[in-house]
Amino acid sequence: MKIKFTQFPAILLLVFLSILLVKCTQATTQNRTDNLNKTEVIAYYAGDKNTINQYDLNGVTQLIYSFLHLKENQLTIDNEADSLTLMHLTGLKNKYPELKVLVSLGGWGGCKTCSVVFSSEQGRKEFALSTARIIEQYNADGIDLDWEFPVIPGPPDHPYSLADKDNFTALIKELKSVMQPDDILSFAAGGFMSYLEQSIDWNAVMPMVDHVNIMTYDLYNGSNKQTGHHTPLYSNKNQNSSVDHAVNYLINQGVSSNQIIIGAAFYGRIWKEVPDVNNGLYQTGVFFKSLCYKDWNQLDPGYDYYRDNISKAPYAYNKEKGYFLTFDDTLSVVQKTLYVKNKRLKGIMFWQLMNDKPQNGLLDAIVKNVKSQ
Repeated sequence: MKIKFTQFPAILLLVFLSILLVKCTQATTQNRTDNLNKTEVIAYYAGDKNTINQYDLNGVTQLIYSFLHLKENQLTIDNEADSLTLMHLTGLKNKYPELKVLVSLGGWGGCKTCSVVFSSEQGRKEFALSTARIIEQYNADGIDLDWEFPVIPGPPDHPYSLADKDNFTALIKELKSVMQPDDILSFAAGGFMSYLEQSIDWNAVMPMVDHVNIMTYDLYNGSNKQTGHHTPLYSNKNQNSSVDHAVNYLINQGVSSNQIIIGAAFYGRIWKEVPDVNNGLYQTGVFFKSLCYKDWNQLDPGYDYYRDNISKAPYAYNKEKGYFLTFDDTLSVVQKTLYVKNKRLKGIMFWQLMNDKPQNGLLDAIVKNVKSQ
């Protein structure tokens, strides 16, 4: 068949559009693949608008401002200083184009009315609308819910109820209905078994959220009368709780590995009155205090440092003082980052950035390892 000259423009246009469509489809597919392969590095931040400037955020993918709270049924920024901080943090996206900035509700001791507010449809609706409004007004990218804890006891005098589990699911659904499609919706989950088993309907919640941030730290905490690893990578014969234990539980519940973020601790926990047995590990003791990683130079002299090669966890014991210290260090956070890659998890997060050294700290070790993968 002969093609008339006047048909060429239409045919050429059709060919051009077909090529463009293929390229756009390939680009979209590549972007989705890149997002799936990207290791998230998520920093919780509880500081002011000035301290953040000490830190290099290259390599950080999400910065979660902690915390906002409930005022009646609405998500609320507590004061003008917090408002200015949030504006400054979202402004950092101009300097770091890959960075997303989220707000966070609650925290330990910061969600006293959550069980009551989220028990009603009106409470959930008002909260969701106020959340969407703050995200839009401050040019934020989403919210991370840190309700400690649904269903099980949390801080003293914080109400909780068996109904919290279903109410949490309803809350997620309400947030999803009013937030923008590209807004990030995540939540912080306890890394211990009573939370994992009782607090969340994993099958109902996970299809509606981007990911879960597992707080795989404080696994030994101020309520424990015995020492142990507070943020170990693996379990051992004396301690089931660990990063790996929590991850395997979620995967066995049907949670996608690409929705799981594990946690690192930028602080240590110290027990006192610990006997000189087994270098203080798994011995009786009285919780003494927490210490930021950046303040390691304030430790009393006399600590000897050890490493549990099964749990991949560092610890230290001061024989003279009877002090036991459990913590993350540069090696343990790198091992957690490698674990993320090997298990095909979504990423790693940490509490919190202000606890780190501004240079050559734990964040630097994480980012360098992620970039080298």
